[in-house]
Amino acid sequence: MPATSYAALEQAFGTAPRIVVMTGAGLSTECGVPDFRSKGSPWLTYPPLPFADFMASAEMRLEGWRRKFAMDDLYVGAQPGRGHRALAGMVQSGRIAGIITQNIDGLHQASGIGEVQLAELHGNGTFATCLACNERHELASVRREIATKAQAPVCGCGGIIKSATISFGQPMPQGPLRRAEAWSRNCDLLLVVGSSLLVQPAASLPLVAQQAGARLAILNREPTPLDGMADIVLHTEAGPVLENLHVNSGNVPQKSTISAVATNP
Repeated sequence: MPATSYAALEQAFGTAPRIVVMTGAGLSTECGVPDFRSKGSPWLTYPPLPFADFMASAEMRLEGWRRKFAMDDLYVGAQPGRGHRALAGMVQSGRIAGIITQNIDGLHQASGIGEVQLAELHGNGTFATCLACNERHELASVRREIATKAQAPVCGCGGIIKSATISFGQPMPQGPLRRAEAWSRNCDLLLVVGSSLLVQPAASLPLVAQQAGARLAILNREPTPLDGMADIVLHTEAGPVLENLHVNSGNVPQKSTISAVATNP
């Protein structure tokens, strides 16, 4: 049976030389960013289009952008919460080697975590890219073009512009996935925060870490399918727990650095 006390998590956190954290939507709910599966979630009203549907026609792409901006408007101005700030502080102090995230809200970057310490498995919803030439497009300009022309935007190269998130059916970005797998294989403790652990391939990473000898801790409001396999499980809000870990890790020697964990490009 897994341990279920904060003391057990603090002890594991304080003794593990190499710590990696994997975050999901539950980390950002205190910031006003809705998660996907809670009752009444606006994601059920504005579900993202599957990749094949988005690519099917200009009309479907316009619908995809309508849903995207409707969701964005619900949490416009969201700022990093207690959990984001605590994790950023521990990355900067060397206690955490890297952050693997399923989130697309850009709040880890806004909290001060650099790209080298972050693996975004599902992309980023704060900008768009051309699917042909990979040029970055800012969302404000995309909105203006749609408002002016009532047409789905097209890149100067003629390619399709899409939010930089990874839609259902769209190929995963291999660089972040390889990095996340390498970090999972080379850590001593993997802490999962705010993830239901239902979406693959992210849900397999805790098993990768365990098979390589790491301990697994899960911090999530609701039970997950991997609770019974974890060493430590806490069903509570993430922000206060991460704040306490940050404060109480202040006197721990700085062991974890990104160089201590393999990072395949």
